[in-house]
Amino acid sequence: MLVFTRANFTLFAVPKTGSTAYHMALSRHAQIVLARDTALKHMPLRKYDKFFAPYLKGAHDLDPERVAVIRDPLEQVRSWFRYRKRPKVAGGPMDLSGMSFDDFIADVISPSPPEHARIGSQWGFLSSPDGALRVDHLFAYERPDVFHAFLEDRLGEKVRPGRKNVSPEVDAPLSPEMEAAFVAARPEEWALYEAVMVAGGHLVSDIPR
Repeated sequence: MLVFTRANFTLFAVPKTGSTAYHMALSRHAQIVLARDTALKHMPLRKYDKFFAPYLKGAHDLDPERVAVIRDPLEQVRSWFRYRKRPKVAGGPMDLSGMSFDDFIADVISPSPPEHARIGSQWGFLSSPDGALRVDHLFAYERPDVFHAFLEDRLGEKVRPGRKNVSPEVDAPLSPEMEAAFVAARPEEWALYEAVMVAGGHLVSDIPR
């Protein structure tokens, strides 16, 4: 997570949406950088609302706008699958050796996902416990031009992040039946993603503080 006090926004690191590349490209512009610890880097909105937003307001009188990126939900989970197929995790609890993408999706959407499938959801990351969206500006991963234009306007210079923490190339076909089950399991996330795309890749929300 990066907090830009001068540009008045917080950039949240939704997993598997290019967050590492953006952190590396933008950290020098940020006044607060939470990047070394995974839990801090990927702080979800619920934890931010409960702990960090009150700290910013109480200690520094800051209430920056919230900015995040959302990705096609299926592609975001496919990126997780490929990431956990890398040799580094072989033999560990996250090892997906011998597992198909159908198997992984089934585990992800099961009532009690096993450890290797506990990846959360973009909707859970971006929303409050009562199901309200908690970001002011939500951008589509698939429209980087729109996001870059926003960043350049706020920061006053070109933004060109490189490719970092890229998942390995792994075949990950999905059966129509399992794809339908995944869509049915995450209606809020799909609806939010579609709303961002309909908005041209940048959804602006008037969220209550």
